[in-house]
Amino acid sequence: MNTKFFLLLLALLVSQVSIASPQIQHWTTEKGARVYYVHAPELPMVDISVVFDAGAARDQLLSGTAVLTNAMLDEGAVDLNTDQIAAAFADVGARFSSSAERDMASVGLRSLTEESALQAALALYTKVLTQPSFPESSFKRIQKQILLGFQAEKQSPSALASRAFYKGLYGNHAYATMPAGTEQAVSKLTITDVKQFYQQYYVARNAVVVLVGDLNKSQAQDVAEKVTSGLAAGEAAAKIKPVVDLTQAQTIQIDHPSSQTHILMGQPGMSRSDADYFALYVGNHILGGSGLVSKLSNEIREKRGLSYSTYSYFRPMRDLGPYQFGLQTRNEQADEALKVMQDTLVDFINQGPSEAELIAAKQNITGGFALRVDSNSKIVGYLAMIGFYGLPLDYLETFKVKVNAISTAQIKQAFERRVNPNNMLTVMVGGKAK
Repeated sequence: MNTKFFLLLLALLVSQVSIASPQIQHWTTEKGARVYYVHAPELPMVDISVVFDAGAARDQLLSGTAVLTNAMLDEGAVDLNTDQIAAAFADVGARFSSSAERDMASVGLRSLTEESALQAALALYTKVLTQPSFPESSFKRIQKQILLGFQAEKQSPSALASRAFYKGLYGNHAYATMPAGTEQAVSKLTITDVKQFYQQYYVARNAVVVLVGDLNKSQAQDVAEKVTSGLAAGEAAAKIKPVVDLTQAQTIQIDHPSSQTHILMGQPGMSRSDADYFALYVGNHILGGSGLVSKLSNEIREKRGLSYSTYSYFRPMRDLGPYQFGLQTRNEQADEALKVMQDTLVDFINQGPSEAELIAAKQNITGGFALRVDSNSKIVGYLAMIGFYGLPLDYLETFKVKVNAISTAQIKQAFERRVNPNNMLTVMVGGKAK
């Protein structure tokens, strides 16, 4: 077996690291990219992610542009095609990754830190990141794959519900469409649109560089400069317009030939930097975020057997992400299940949690916190979030303290202030089983 491949395989299998509370260091590159670094010498590897404010919220008139642009990066770079790029990463035991969501787009690398392997991986990664060739043939292929995906979505009640939910929740806001876009918009996209999107948003001042691994600070500084030096300096993306709260209740019903009805309910919730973040987060853990022991699960599953599972969660983003409730149930009991979900929310807002429920939630959240930072890849995700959303560097250090400081009164007040059960959007997909 190739030694480099064996070492990488070993590193991938070993997820535990000894960083209980990662010490985050931060600086800015010469071209203006913000860098967040954690020294993690336990494994001979490094995880790198360059995160851009280049998610689907930047699509403007042609939704799907961000996803297609991001997917094109490793399809060609300088004189290399996609097969050569994949083979070159594999030869040095490195792994390339990329993704695009609503707020952000990321380009990642996992590599061994042995000198020859790291330098070869970094050189290739930098080419892909800073000199993509955007071959027309690859563009057509990926565009076709996305369009075929839309056809498959039409057969999926959950996909139909999600699209209707985001559109109903956000209207004309940048968050309204799914990151993959719409069939109409994607079919209109051209390779020129993709190149222009890359040139505008994949620039140093619009980037956050995250490094976690077996590099000292001097090495990390060199790596950060190397991977961003080929990017144009550019400018940070402009602020998106604020999300507007719902002013009345709305129900969207979509007929679908299924024996189960998919129900989504919600409203704009909170942002990543929200002052009520911890009160809402802990409160929702009790209400619907803790799986089978949540209040929603108790009322809907345990007491009435209306659904195998039900949930609620906040999805904080740069602006107000959704506060979403969901379940699946048989068509004939959809109205009953929805009413129980609504009543449980109203009761929680009016009564708040009990002290016993709060204690159990705190123990569950803080007790599982170590598992959230037990690998380099998980720390990379947190650093990307901290850097992208401008959260304090001690976010991970103070997380458990802030959770434990929350009181039942704070939760009740936050839910009374921030969650309006009379202005909920409800999406129901189903009702016509074959």
